Amino acid sequence: MLFMPIVVLFYKDNGLEMRDIFILQAIYSVSIVTLEIPSGYLADTMGRKVTLVLGAILGFFGFITYSFSYGFIGFLIAEIILGLGQSLISGADSAMLYDTLLEAGKKDRYIKYEGRMVSIGNFAEAIAGVLGALLATISFRYPYYAQTIVAFWAIPAALLLVEPVRHKKLVKMKFLDILKIVKYSLHDNKELKWNIIFSSAIGASTLTMAWFVQPYFEFVLLPIGLFGVLWTILNLTVGLSAMIAHKVEMKLKQIKIMIWITVLIPAGYIIVSRINALWGISILFIFYFVRGIATPVLKDYINRLCDSDIRATVLSVRNFVIRIFFAIIGPFVGWYNDKYSLQSALFLSGIIFLILACFTLIMHVKMLKVKS
Repeated sequence: MLFMPIVVLFYKDNGLEMRDIFILQAIYSVSIVTLEIPSGYLADTMGRKVTLVLGAILGFFGFITYSFSYGFIGFLIAEIILGLGQSLISGADSAMLYDTLLEAGKKDRYIKYEGRMVSIGNFAEAIAGVLGALLATISFRYPYYAQTIVAFWAIPAALLLVEPVRHKKLVKMKFLDILKIVKYSLHDNKELKWNIIFSSAIGASTLTMAWFVQPYFEFVLLPIGLFGVLWTILNLTVGLSAMIAHKVEMKLKQIKIMIWITVLIPAGYIIVSRINALWGISILFIFYFVRGIATPVLKDYINRLCDSDIRATVLSVRNFVIRIFFAIIGPFVGWYNDKYSLQSALFLSGIIFLILACFTLIMHVKMLKVKS
């Protein structure tokens, strides 16, 4: 993610406003949504490796398109290609990891390894933050050139993956079975349903914050030269907390950890919205620490509730709901930012995600009481 430390600056340099940026990301989310659940079905029927390879190829072509685009339409095409590629990857990667551990008799270690995967990804993004910021001193476009090269290496990496033996014999499902899995995930299995919706609300909240970080850096007058450094440290924070996520989960257990996530994630938005000084960045570190714990833990709760033959599809349902939430909320708070102020948009976002998280948590607890 070499471009992330300067992505908002890159967009603004090419004439986009915050509303345009959130619209672009909403379209990216919609393009993911278009194939999100069908891609999970493909991963369950054709094999996870096949969809991961296809996703990597589309990712490569998406960044080529970005590198040679100079306005909203070009960026729009690039985002659609990247969205389709990401939809083929999301869900299939975690499903492959879980089934590999299941096959090895180590499924109880999923949170540890999912956390390690998140951690390594964020450490890599932290290093990329420094390199991307350095490249941006030459031109905001150089990080995208470099990102295209990085994206290419995902293709041979995907080709080297090994499908778990249990999935070498592919699951035979009709395409209409997708609808049955969606119905099972979001209706029939109440416990799975509220785990997915809660996880999706939190996922949408952390995704939205990622697009507010750089505007907040600008708002508190952080020197541009330090954008890459702070972005790096934030991602290191996610990486470090993801490494200990399994220990936190064992200590707090499910309901307690869901309550803490419900409180701390929206609180991050609300508190930051009230601070217009550099020290407000410290609150972002708390937010990102909680994010690093939430991602692997909430995915594990979903994995526990579904079988291997539908796991990638169910995880894709989760990602589908995340993107739906973001596609609705993102452009609205982006417009609110342009019309009023960054602080107002952050505060509104915090209230929206607090209501959403509290509602889904309450429904989850009610379901557990009925079940018991």
